[in-house]
Amino acid sequence: MVRIALFVTCLADGLFPDVGRATVTLLERLGHEVVFPDRQTCCGQMHTNTGYQREALPLVRHHVEVFEPYDVVVAPSGSCVGSVRHQHAMVARRAGDGHLAARAEAVASRTYELSELLVDVLGVEDVGAHFPHRVTYHPTCHSLRLLRVDDKPLRLLRNVRGMDLVELPDADQCCGFGGTFAVKNSDTSTAMLADKMRHVLGTGAEAVTAGDASCLMHIGGGLSRLRAGTRTLHLAEVLASTEEQPAVAS
Repeated sequence: MVRIALFVTCLADGLFPDVGRATVTLLERLGHEVVFPDRQTCCGQMHTNTGYQREALPLVRHHVEVFEPYDVVVAPSGSCVGSVRHQHAMVARRAGDGHLAARAEAVASRTYELSELLVDVLGVEDVGAHFPHRVTYHPTCHSLRLLRVDDKPLRLLRNVRGMDLVELPDADQCCGFGGTFAVKNSDTSTAMLADKMRHVLGTGAEAVTAGDASCLMHIGGGLSRLRAGTRTLHLAEVLASTEEQPAVAS
C-alpha cells in the first residue's frame, strides 16, 4: 500500500469535483491510501503563465509547504503537474530564493500525473475498469510535450473491459484552450477547437477522454453548443468506472 497525497487542482475542485472523487475511488480500489491536504490552494500556474511571477511566488511557497511532508503526490492534470515540475523552482530562483527552489524541486520529483503514477510508480496498466462505450482519447499538450507521458494513458485505456477505443485523427494537435490563450486569441482558439471537434465527431465516439479537465472543458463546451451528443470524461472517470457490459439479447 502506498500513501498518496491528492493535489486536486483548482479546476477540479471548483468545477469538476467528480474528477477528484474518481481519482480517489480508483486509487483506493487498487488498495492505496489517499489523503487530501486541505490547506492546498492554486499552484500558481495561471499567474506564472500570464507573467505575474512575483505574485506566483507565495503560491509556490505555500504549495511546497503543504505537499513537502508526502512521499507521493498525484494530480489528475498534466497541466498542473507540468507547472510544479517546470515552473516552481524557476519562479523561486528568479526571486532569489535558492532554498525554496531546492525544496520545490524535491516536491516536484515526487509529484505525478495520474497515468504516470499508475504505470511508472504503482506498476499497473489494468486497473479493473469496465466502460462499455466507444471512446476516443485526446492527449493534452502539457502531458504530451512537458511531461512526455507518451502512451501511458492509452495503455491504461486499452485494458478497460468492454470499451471500444478508437484512434483520434491528428490527436497530437492542440485543442485551442491554452488557459488565457483562448481568451486573448479567441479567433485562433475557436478555429483550433473546430478542427478538434471535427476529428472527435468523425470517430463516432460516444465520449472523448483526456487527462486534463481544462481541455475537456474547452472541447465539451464546443460539443455542447453543437448538441452533438458526444460527452467528455476525464481519464480518471473512465478508469474508475465499473460499469458492466450490457446484456446481449438472445
